[in-house]
Amino acid sequence: MIHMLLLWLYLSAGLTVSSSLWILHQDLNCTQSGLTHCTIKNCSDERVAVHRAPVGPEWGPENVKVEFDKHRFVPVFRVTWKLKSDAGILSLSGSEITILDESANQSICVQFSYKIHQQLNPNHERWTFSLDVVVQPKHTYMVSVINLPQPQHEDYRISKTIILPGCDDRRIQTALVCLENGSLWVPHEAAAMSVDSENKKLLVTIGFKTAQYSERYQVSIQSQDLHFSKNISKENGTSLNVMFEIDLWQISHCDTLLLSIQPFFIRCKNGCECHKKTISCPYYPPRNSITKSVVGLLVVGCLFYLLWRASHKDSGNTSSSAAKVQPVGFQVQMRKRVLIIYSRDHPLYKNIVLNLCGFLATKCGTEVVLDLLDSARLGVLGRIQWLDWHREQIESSSDKILILCSPGVQAKWRAMCGDKGVFLREEVHSPVGDMLTLALSLLVPHFIRSTSFEKYIVAYFDGICSEEDVPSPFNMTVRYKLMKQFEELFFRILDTEKHEPGRVNHIEGLSQDDYHQCPTGRALQDSIEAFQAYQLEHPQWFEDELLETSELVDEETCV
Repeated sequence: MIHMLLLWLYLSAGLTVSSSLWILHQDLNCTQSGLTHCTIKNCSDERVAVHRAPVGPEWGPENVKVEFDKHRFVPVFRVTWKLKSDAGILSLSGSEITILDESANQSICVQFSYKIHQQLNPNHERWTFSLDVVVQPKHTYMVSVINLPQPQHEDYRISKTIILPGCDDRRIQTALVCLENGSLWVPHEAAAMSVDSENKKLLVTIGFKTAQYSERYQVSIQSQDLHFSKNISKENGTSLNVMFEIDLWQISHCDTLLLSIQPFFIRCKNGCECHKKTISCPYYPPRNSITKSVVGLLVVGCLFYLLWRASHKDSGNTSSSAAKVQPVGFQVQMRKRVLIIYSRDHPLYKNIVLNLCGFLATKCGTEVVLDLLDSARLGVLGRIQWLDWHREQIESSSDKILILCSPGVQAKWRAMCGDKGVFLREEVHSPVGDMLTLALSLLVPHFIRSTSFEKYIVAYFDGICSEEDVPSPFNMTVRYKLMKQFEELFFRILDTEKHEPGRVNHIEGLSQDDYHQCPTGRALQDSIEAFQAYQLEHPQWFEDELLETSELVDEETCV
C-alpha cells in the first residue's frame, strides 16, 4: 500500500516512470522567456542529420547535484547544461539527454524541443536547461547530452559518469528509499547475564531498539560450543527484550558470546545489514567424573599440605599468617540476588544500568532482577504484583534491594510528596510505564522500619548524579558512590565487612582503578563516560526529558 501511494505521488508530480529510472518533468525549462514551440517528451527514433554541425552543449557550473524530490522520498540528481552563445544557436531545434543506469542496465532518453531567436536569453545570460532524475543509491549512471539536429559527421555530445553514494552518506540517508533499508537504525543493543543455580541455567537477556520499517528480527547468540536463535516481531513496540536460557552442561568453555541482531527491512528483506557485538560471559567447566576426581585429589593434597605447614610453624607465626589472609573472590554457590530500582532518566542512563547488571552478573556472579530483563514475567504478573513478589522473596532471604538514585528518582519522590507530576520520555516509550513511582510507594514503608535497613542499599553514579538526587527517606543510611565505592557496596551485598580488626578485605577487579579491565567493566565505564560527555554538551538534559501533559498525549500517540 505504501509503495502504491508512493507511485501515485510520483505520477501526480509529473514523473515519467521507466523501471528504476524516473524523470521529474521540469516545466520551468519551457516557460523561459524567449523560447517558442517548447515541449519536453520521450525521444523518438527519427533523426534529422545536417552537414553543418550546430553549436554543441556545455556542462553548467553545478552540472550534477544530488538533492531530494519535493516529497523527500528518493534521491534526485539535477543535470544542468548550457548552450554556446554563437550564431549556430539559432539553428538548434532542441537538445537530447540520455541516462544509462549501468548498475541495472536500463536507460531513458528525453528530448527538449524549442526554437531560439536570440543568442542570449532576455536576462543577457546563456541559455540553461536542467533535468531532475530520480535515482537509486550506490548505482552508477552515464549521462550524455547532445543538441539537435545531430551532426552527420561529427558528434558534439558531452558525457559524464556519476556514482551515487550509498545510504550511509548523510546527504541521502534520510530519503525514504534509504530509511526502508535501515539507514538510520541504531539498535543500542545491551546484554545482561545471570546464573539460575536452582535450575542450572545461564540466563542471557538481549535488549535493543526497534526500527520503523522492520517488523521482524532474528536475534542470535553463539560461541564455539553453542548457537541459539529466536525470531521475534516488534508488534508496535519501540524496544524488545529477548531471553535465552542455556543449560550449564551445554557450556564447556565460554569467554565471549557473539550477539547478532538481524533486521528484515521492507526493501533489503533478507539481505539487510546484521548488527553484531561481542559480549563476555562466565566460564563454566564441564562437570564430568574426571573433573570431580581431579578436584578431589587437589582437595586431599591441599589438606596434607596445610597439616604439614601447621606442624612446622609455632602459634605466633600461625597468628601472623592468619592476619594477612585476603579473600580472593567468591563462589558461584554463594551468590546473592539483587533487585535494582532506578529511574529511566535518559536512554544513555538506561544503558549504564543495563551494563551495571551485566557487570554484577558476569564479574560478580550476582543474580540481577531488573524490569527490563524480566519483561515476560512482569507482563504475566502485572507491575504491582511483580514488585511485591520480588520484595517478599528478598525480605525472606539474605538478598538485597539496590536503589540507584538520580534526578528522576528525586523528582518522582517530590511528586509523591505534592509537587508537580513528572513524566519522563523514556517511561512513556516503555510498555510497562512508570515503574519507579510504584516501587517507591511499595518499598519506602518497609525501608523506614529499622529491621529492614540491611535489605536496602542506596547508591548513585558519581559524576553523573549527586547526593542531592537521594530522596530524604534514604538519608538515614549509607549512600555509595559508584564506581568509586563499588567494592564496599558489593561487600554489603555479600553481608561481609570490608574493614575487620587487623585487616582490610579486598576483591580483585572491583576497585575504581581496575573494574574496567574485564569486558563488562569496560562496557560499563564506556557507558558512564558517554553519558558524562552528553551532559557536558546538554546541561539541561533532564529538563529536556520531561514532558508536559500536552506533549505526553503526542508521545503516547506516536508509541
